[in-house]
Amino acid sequence: MTRSLVDTGDVLDVMDDAEIESATATISRLARGEVHDVTFTDLIDNGQAVGRIAEMVVFVWGPLPGERARVRIEMVKPKYAVGEMVELLEAAPERVEPFCGVFGICGGCQVQHLAYEAQLAWKKNIVHSALRRIGGIEETHVAMPIGMDYPRAYRNKMSLVVSQSAQGTEFGFYQPRSHDVVAVHECPIVLPQLDEYIATLWDVAQEPPTRDAFDDAKHVVARVGRSSGEAVLTVTSEKPSRTLAAGARAIAQRLRGLVGLSNSFEPASPNAVIGRKHDLLVGNAGMEEAIDGVRFRVSAGSFFQINSEMVGKIFAFMKPLVVGKPNVVDLYCGAGTFALFFAKAGAQVVGIEENPHAVVEARANAELNAVQSRARFIAGRVERMLRASPGAEALAGAEVVFLDPPRKGSDAATLEAIIEAQVPSVWYLSCNPATLARDLAHLVRGGYQLDLVQPFDMFPQTGHIEALATLHR
Repeated sequence: MTRSLVDTGDVLDVMDDAEIESATATISRLARGEVHDVTFTDLIDNGQAVGRIAEMVVFVWGPLPGERARVRIEMVKPKYAVGEMVELLEAAPERVEPFCGVFGICGGCQVQHLAYEAQLAWKKNIVHSALRRIGGIEETHVAMPIGMDYPRAYRNKMSLVVSQSAQGTEFGFYQPRSHDVVAVHECPIVLPQLDEYIATLWDVAQEPPTRDAFDDAKHVVARVGRSSGEAVLTVTSEKPSRTLAAGARAIAQRLRGLVGLSNSFEPASPNAVIGRKHDLLVGNAGMEEAIDGVRFRVSAGSFFQINSEMVGKIFAFMKPLVVGKPNVVDLYCGAGTFALFFAKAGAQVVGIEENPHAVVEARANAELNAVQSRARFIAGRVERMLRASPGAEALAGAEVVFLDPPRKGSDAATLEAIIEAQVPSVWYLSCNPATLARDLAHLVRGGYQLDLVQPFDMFPQTGHIEALATLHR
């Protein structure tokens, strides 16, 4: 769970009354602009190191646990302070040289300066700490995260911010905790084909035939199939862009493997990177990906896991679990990523998903894999569909419920429906250890026993971690 400056409860929650009183007293001795030498003991999942000045908790980006740094105080709050590292005084053995030139400036990665094996151990501790602190689950064994052989060049999707300057159109990513843009000409985290696209977009935005194409653009979102090399790209603007339409074919010809280019417009909010409406300007709206024999066709704006290699590792881990489980209900199924995997393994699957566009893609992907007789998809809010036909009937006959909810986790109504149906097994895949711990505690109170927790490093070089928990009644 990525936290803002003020969302630091997991550290503050463990302070007793005496420590809080002492910390409050320390405030009178701390002021913005002061410089202190601080030893750091912890790292929270937004990449901030945790240290103390007297008993006052101090959060700083840059140091690692076990390091000592000179820190300038930038902000003082009632229970904590935030500082900026001025000088590293003592380095930890786990420190490595970041491999990206804009690390620390771009907000995409938080821990490139931490050796990869240490990243995995740190993420295991994040999951274990959340289960203990939030879920009250003390005895569960959390396995070491399954990581990547090469923890770079893995993202199959990127969202570039488009901005205009005196030099013309520029492409980049947001800086940490702001909407300021850092221009980028390359990104070592995305798949190589997408990395090529960044350089090519800079070129086409400077060349006469396509120079004006991005005048209305706010974002560029591209997705590529790791196995197929097919890619789709959408340019987001407030209204349909005439300049993009005029240059679309010339742009598409410059991007290797591109099978479709579209204009999305009328974003739902200022922070939305994809619009609610789409004009397909060139080719197809979707590209193809294949993972462990399962084929998918997805568009640039669809929800689909960004690390295809790690999805394959999750499939491999789950294969033995699927044996002998003929009826599976997949909640928050998206475009059918896991439902299709279960169906290909021989299960009868009912997927439930709120986004109607994702359900259309899931049904098409079932036909693509010739499993439409074993995979059925229902459009609607999960908590409602489980109380109505045919979702309630599917739940009543399920051997397994699989959940892969958004970061906010599931909800009490959904968890209660699972408990009341007495489904024998629950498999919960989460990208947020805090909401995972909360929801597992609910299921345990409802009569389930936690079997295992296996993290997967879906997002190397960041503070994010995916974790699979399995439970049985």
